[in-house]
Amino acid sequence: MVINPTYLAQRTRSSTSWSDAKTRVTKSYRDWLRASPEIQQMYSLNMPVSQIRTKIRQEFERHRYVSQIKTVDVLLFNSHQEFQETLNFWKQLTHVLKYFRAEEDPKARLPKNFIQGFIEVHILPFHRNKPQTPALTAVRRAGTENVSLLRRLYISYPFPEQCHDQPKLQ
Repeated sequence: MVINPTYLAQRTRSSTSWSDAKTRVTKSYRDWLRASPEIQQMYSLNMPVSQIRTKIRQEFERHRYVSQIKTVDVLLFNSHQEFQETLNFWKQLTHVLKYFRAEEDPKARLPKNFIQGFIEVHILPFHRNKPQTPALTAVRRAGTENVSLLRRLYISYPFPEQCHDQPKLQ
């Protein structure tokens, strides 16, 4: 494999109008889509090409409503830089896989409902090594906003400041 640093090199330029910017964005998007089978092969990705194309689409959709032409130009520059680094194999596998982590998806972090989010943030970190009570198990199974289950959970579990077996000041 011959390394050619000027492969895919472009001169940086500013868009003259919105139609010019739109044309450049469409060209960049199509270049990424055309290169996705090659990216899959080069980096030996264990996922279908359709999933790579979906992720490319998501990355472009993230910036869909940018309203300043200079910002679009910067995003185009960054896109082409990523494209050139990816196809020249200047990245390692971890650099490519960072786009496919579940943590990068903002919806993956959201709890299913209020009760689940409350339990995950406020209660579970203090009770990781303690045995499960029926109330906590019921709340996890129910997965609904059931206030009575939450009340039972507070009755059966001590508050976080009581978890650390420290003598109380009198």
